[in-house]
Amino acid sequence: MAILNAIATILSLAVFFGIVWWAFSAHRRKDNEQAANLPFDLPDEGAPTQKKQSDQNNEVK
Repeated sequence: MAILNAIATILSLAVFFGIVWWAFSAHRRKDNEQAANLPFDLPDEGAPTQKKQSDQNNEVK
């Protein structure tokens, strides 16, 4: 039974390190940078959009 536990542990560790290697490999650099910048590409929630600003300016006049 201990042999099976050891094999499962080694196999799991190998899979973990394989995923880490794949995620941080050089050919994924562009995708990782793009994913890291996704939160900054969204518009601000509190800022009025261009259309809302022009509608508000027309109402004031």
